Amino acid sequence: MQRYFISKEQIQDQSIRILGDDVHHMTKVMRNKPGDKFICNTEDGKSALCKIEEMHEKEVQAIIEVWLDESVELPVEVTIAQGIPKGDKFEWILQKGTELGAAKFIPFAAERSVAKWDDQKFHKKAKRFEKIIKEASEQSHRNRIPELLPVMQFKALLEESESYTVKLFAYEEEAKGADKKSSLFASALDNVSENDRVLLVIGPEGGISAEEVDYLKESGFQAIRLGKRILRTETAALYALASISYHMEEFRYKD
Repeated sequence: MQRYFISKEQIQDQSIRILGDDVHHMTKVMRNKPGDKFICNTEDGKSALCKIEEMHEKEVQAIIEVWLDESVELPVEVTIAQGIPKGDKFEWILQKGTELGAAKFIPFAAERSVAKWDDQKFHKKAKRFEKIIKEASEQSHRNRIPELLPVMQFKALLEESESYTVKLFAYEEEAKGADKKSSLFASALDNVSENDRVLLVIGPEGGISAEEVDYLKESGFQAIRLGKRILRTETAALYALASISYHMEEFRYKD
């Protein structure tokens, strides 16, 4: 069943107003009609089964039939801090990272980032980025839309990290050692509890520099390896999110 995300302003008692691009999606793509049902998600993560009452050119009016007791969010809040990659790789990371449960994305200017984004360049890209995240949230039946923070410099990222309980960074040098058990991702996840806030730093194509490694460790980050193979920057975050999902949602609670 199709899902749409709505703001508090769109709800009045048991009535809902669908506005903007979602109206076009309902009328032209889904070809809905009065009586059809859909699910809406509110800003605070609640879900409701709704029924369309009236359809107009710029607005769809619906009523809430029942509030649903459901959540598909990861039991831990995971933020992906991604060193700015080349081309459209960041769009791929946003789309697939949303499907895999990331709560927040932070693009940051790493020492080895080839692509350079200032605030103005990021602002031009932000609308498309947010659209990708929203559509991926709807497709994967998320309860919340992940947050996208503005591009950060490395120093600002370290300051941002102070509010997190678990801080990790993927470091390709750790993947080269066969017996470095202290850097195994699974070992780090064993110490993660539900409701922890996890910040995972992924470097750009050239990886994280030695100087950045030193700063990260000084700021309380733990270096981890994501398997024994060297992953592309657009693969690393997805590997990590899939691992967290399996470890926290499947393996930990298996019979």
